[in-house]
Amino acid sequence: MSRSASSRANRRGEPPPSPEPLPAPALDSHTHLDIVLGERPAGDEHGEWASDDDVDAEIAAAAAVNVTRLVQVGVDVPSSRWSAALAARHPNVLAAVALHPNEAGAGSADGQALDTALAEIDRLAALPRVRAVGETGLDRYRTGPEGWAAQEASFRAHIRIAKEHGVALVIHDREAHDEILAVLDDEGAPEHTVFHCFSGDAAFAKACVARGFVLSFAGTLTFGNAGYLREAAAMTPVEQLLVETDAPFLTPMPHRGRPNSSRLVPHTVRALADVTGVDLAELCTTLTATAERVFGSWKDSAPLVR
Repeated sequence: MSRSASSRANRRGEPPPSPEPLPAPALDSHTHLDIVLGERPAGDEHGEWASDDDVDAEIAAAAAVNVTRLVQVGVDVPSSRWSAALAARHPNVLAAVALHPNEAGAGSADGQALDTALAEIDRLAALPRVRAVGETGLDRYRTGPEGWAAQEASFRAHIRIAKEHGVALVIHDREAHDEILAVLDDEGAPEHTVFHCFSGDAAFAKACVARGFVLSFAGTLTFGNAGYLREAAAMTPVEQLLVETDAPFLTPMPHRGRPNSSRLVPHTVRALADVTGVDLAELCTTLTATAERVFGSWKDSAPLVR
């Protein structure tokens, strides 16, 4: 989710209470702690960030319900720098860095600003606890046709950066299923490619699974009108599944409409267990193993060996 929606999310009130802890450790494969705790104007290097104490408390609240691993995701250069810095100091956190597609789609006409930003993402992607490039991709909902060429150029650049550094690719896909697959097929996808907040139906899931991609499901899986997502999750091999919050967005039922946070992941994990028929503790263990296959060990501060 782009930072442009953060003010709306932060006006929705206090987060709901924590659910019952999971029976085994699990994770949040995609969160925006900076937006959860302290909105900062987009592109403002000197704006207010959440304090370390607030961030640590949020991470501790997730750990209290057995969500012990988080991937903090950047959406522009400042938030990507912040994400990398948080991962460097916190053992429960790894980072992903990127320009959100809508950020790229709003780039300068001559492309120079986009090129400068991409160079910084390339630099950050080499850091030891930055384990993914993302969220990148295509968004045909918020960005109009005038920005699509810049989005695609940025997406292709992010794919190349991920492959160069041997890290995962985390994809934002909004109303662009076929176009994203076409770009991935053309460029060649990295070894580990994750569709963040998977939004396709069973047919699209089948196409992604056949390519070896990992599908990450958010709180939308629990929505009453999301039967197509549950069908997609049900046909996906459990080893190709992840869960996420996209916090502070996409809060799962029964708290839809209130701010999301990593400690609410258990609602989505339990829904995924119901959909797949996998024992809850076994699913937690499998999700964790998949996350460590994709992102590497949270205990390891060294670059991944591919």
